[in-house]
Amino acid sequence: MGERIVVLGGGIIGLATAFECQRRGHEVVVLEKVACGGQASGAAAGMLAPFSEIGEDPDDFFRLCLESLKLYPKWQKEVKEVSGMNFEYTNSGSLHCVYHEADLLALETRQQWQGQFGAKAEILYGEDLFKLEKELSRDMIAAMYYPEESHVYAPDYVKALEEGCRKLGVKIYDYLEEVTLHSWQSEITMVAKDGRTFSGDRLVVSNGAWAKELETVLDLSIPVYPIRGQICAYNIPVGKVKHIIYTSQGYLVPKANGTLVNGASEDIAGFNTAVTEKGIRRLTNWNKNVLPFLEEEVPFHTWAGLRPATQDGYPLIGTLSNTPEIIFAAGHYRNGILLSPVTAHIVADLLDKKQEIVPLTSFSPERFS
Repeated sequence: MGERIVVLGGGIIGLATAFECQRRGHEVVVLEKVACGGQASGAAAGMLAPFSEIGEDPDDFFRLCLESLKLYPKWQKEVKEVSGMNFEYTNSGSLHCVYHEADLLALETRQQWQGQFGAKAEILYGEDLFKLEKELSRDMIAAMYYPEESHVYAPDYVKALEEGCRKLGVKIYDYLEEVTLHSWQSEITMVAKDGRTFSGDRLVVSNGAWAKELETVLDLSIPVYPIRGQICAYNIPVGKVKHIIYTSQGYLVPKANGTLVNGASEDIAGFNTAVTEKGIRRLTNWNKNVLPFLEEEVPFHTWAGLRPATQDGYPLIGTLSNTPEIIFAAGHYRNGILLSPVTAHIVADLLDKKQEIVPLTSFSPERFS
């Protein structure tokens, strides 16, 4: 018989976890302060690109991201089938571009170690590169091509996950404004601002940058902080840009609806999600050096989201040693979309007492205490 699970937070991690736990036979309730997917999730560019983003070494975080990338083809099909909703999932491949010969050694090193993990990475030079992506600046001397990397359209993915949860029977309560942990010794009891109470056998903490609010009640150091990520988008003809494009300064992602997403400038602004001229200028100052046609273009849309970053950059995933009733799944920073399926499977496996699909020691929610 399944357990009663209270999921605190209705972002991409909370919804994915609720989806997986409910379909494994647990009874799930999701509690959200505002709208589901309204913070980091809906503002994301939706890249599924661990090889491009992690170029230093094959640490536990890289393994976590890679495992999630492998889960995605099946996972996205299941979300679409259950929800009855479609969303863009594009296996576009990506190009990690460099301007200088001094960067070639780093590409070669990256290709060597990532190849041991199955990356079909290929370094393209000159005309071979421009044949693949003709709009690239001719100042680029090479790029690492990763054909497996993909992206999703995050707003529609979030909506499909929410609908999938509801169709499976997950109860979702949003716009609660405030939710506090009242007790957990005998059973989990959460109290909303309007006085409503919600109870369960287990609590999954997946409220992103707001996880820090539990520090006092749990007597636990939870160094998760909001990082504002600002993004802009351009209207372009469909197919004009074909791949995810990475440089040392940021990324550009073409979407099937004819938009080109450019991100992200980051700054510390507390929980302020206002878009600033300075933040967007950080993007427009360099993007034309990657795609010269952007010199004549003006973004039609700008937005910002709060990314929950931990002190060491790793998410908090796992149970508390003295309080197994509480499971953390928070602090995914800018990788929440990518890590949603693997995190959902890890939490559900913990509930079902199954073997970990990846080692969790590096992600212990108690490592800062």
